[in-house]
Amino acid sequence: MGRSPEAVKPARPRHVATLATLATQRVRAPPAGAGTSDARRKTMATVARRNAAGRDARAGESTAAGLIPGQPSLPSLREAAAGCRACPLWERGTQTVFGEGAARSDVLLLGEQPGDREDLAGKPFVGPAGQLLDRALEAAGIDRGRAYVTNVVKHFKWEPRGKRRIHKKPDAREIRACLPWLAAEIAVVQPEIVVCLGATAAQALLGSSFRVTRDRGRILESPLAPRTLATVHPASILRMPDEDSRQAELSRFIEDLTAVARALG
Repeated sequence: MGRSPEAVKPARPRHVATLATLATQRVRAPPAGAGTSDARRKTMATVARRNAAGRDARAGESTAAGLIPGQPSLPSLREAAAGCRACPLWERGTQTVFGEGAARSDVLLLGEQPGDREDLAGKPFVGPAGQLLDRALEAAGIDRGRAYVTNVVKHFKWEPRGKRRIHKKPDAREIRACLPWLAAEIAVVQPEIVVCLGATAAQALLGSSFRVTRDRGRILESPLAPRTLATVHPASILRMPDEDSRQAELSRFIEDLTAVARALG
């Protein structure tokens, strides 16, 4: 599938150690449609291995790099991730919440981290935000069966508020620790397009200067997939103060996902 003519390169500062900059520095993926699928598979696998080497981590930091299987598959990655202790989040999370979906999925949907319900169920996007995502995908004409869903961070980070567990944003060290899992997932799934849901996912892939408010809904170039698109996280729609605001933002969200459907053809 050829690269969309409107694809543009997002600004990425040279000092930001993200999946995107690491891949660019080490192995440049061939343009979409260039070469054979086997050639692209080998390139993407090399990107994942080199990202998983942990060179993006700061001195003394632990990452999941050493847990990545030598010849990763989704089942072997999921099994290895179940025992991940690369950052302290495992101590409070119920379990690792790994990605879910078919290998060779056309679209990879990338969120920030699992929520309360995902943490308990062990599956991504099964709570209210996931249900809203399912509705939006259907409205945009995207078959959920063609999608792989995952998060940048695989454990639920939370703080207590009364009897409730409230989401707390993962920090840069926790994200760096988890990036090898994401690199390996992308290499195995080989999506035609990665959809970043929210700022944390977008900045992990595209750099800290990326702004969803500025570039949402645009098809962008990415070294780890032929195309990337960033939009809001469905949880942000649920947090809108009133029904009119929620409906307006949901309509924009569906428009962004419709651009993904058009890109997939």
